[in-house]
Amino acid sequence: MRVSKANLTVYFDPPFWVGLYQREDEDGWRVCKITFGGEPRDQEVLDWPYRHWRELRFSPPVSGNETAARLPNPKRMRREARKATQPSGAGTKAQQALQLQREQMKTEQSAVSKARRAEEQERKFALRQEKRRRKHRGR
Repeated sequence: MRVSKANLTVYFDPPFWVGLYQREDEDGWRVCKITFGGEPRDQEVLDWPYRHWRELRFSPPVSGNETAARLPNPKRMRREARKATQPSGAGTKAQQALQLQREQMKTEQSAVSKARRAEEQERKFALRQEKRRRKHRGR
């Protein structure tokens, strides 16, 4: 019985999205590069190797770093998967509260500065109008 393992990794290599298809079997480890172009949809990534299997050009087999026959700890795998999917933000409640406070201060400050700019603009407009009236008065 022939056992093989395959892995498809999609990453952004400017300016294209690229897939790295790795295959390991009894002959050795092989790799193939797939260029998607624009950002591929999930379904497109899943279907691509099946639809274009004959077009894939793998590298010659390389023996060497054999993957460990033993699987990693399932609890560790689950923990790492959960960590990878959760957003990385402020960790503690105190840090989250400080971040919320900074955001509120930012919105307040922007409102204050916008009002200040509007007042300054009105003041300059009034000065220009007054200057025009003074010039016109002499006639």
